[in-house]
Amino acid sequence: MSKPLILVSNDDGITAPGIRMLVNVMKKIGEVVVVAPDSPQSGMGHAITVGNTLRLDKSLAFDDVEAWECSGTPADCVKLAKHHVLKERQPDLVVSGINHGSNSSVSVLYSGTMSAAIEAAIEGLPAIGFSLCDFGHGADFSHTEEFVELIARQALANGIPEGTALNVNFPKKSNKKIAGIKVCRQAQARWEEEFDERLDPNGRRYFWLTGNFINPDKGEDTDEWALAHNYVSIVPCQFDMTAHFAMVRLNNEWELGK
Repeated sequence: MSKPLILVSNDDGITAPGIRMLVNVMKKIGEVVVVAPDSPQSGMGHAITVGNTLRLDKSLAFDDVEAWECSGTPADCVKLAKHHVLKERQPDLVVSGINHGSNSSVSVLYSGTMSAAIEAAIEGLPAIGFSLCDFGHGADFSHTEEFVELIARQALANGIPEGTALNVNFPKKSNKKIAGIKVCRQAQARWEEEFDERLDPNGRRYFWLTGNFINPDKGEDTDEWALAHNYVSIVPCQFDMTAHFAMVRLNNEWELGK
């Protein structure tokens, strides 16, 4: 039997250490093709390029893997991979990451890593975004390897529900052994944001986004709880953002006419 075709992307850029780890794991499982941004695209969310040109060039970032670097966003990378790089070939799995930093709770909305996975799901492809809760330049990804492989193999063997992408987050490396894997819901948490006002060397005002993460959700079935207790969290995410419960209320309580 032929090996599964696995598309790899990310938002930290094609030279990031996390994507190298992800590629090395996926090579154990199948044939790998990489299409990733040529520069960091963190926090881009599901942005796509519509008013500028897109560049796509062959990359030598990985010796024995076909790789392309794209001037656009993570979502652009998946679109170009499906419609141009792979053409008639359909990936059996799309994986994104491994991201430097958590994409748990509300951060999934801003995440370029998860937007690559969500874009794949929109295209009807099974997809997983992987993130590590460590923003450090020298972040250690080694403890994620066995879990990345396990989750990817399970996705290939059992499938991922249609219209769904998996958001997988790993605790930061520590002397504690990973406690296991938990399938969770997204914690109802938020960022309490501030804008630090500063002056550049020319005396012009600019702003720097800062803030604190606030988690009032004390449920033990959330991604934040799992990560705090040294579990790998898996949250199934959907791109249908319809608030179905609100439809009922609007239809019953609002006077919108006939």
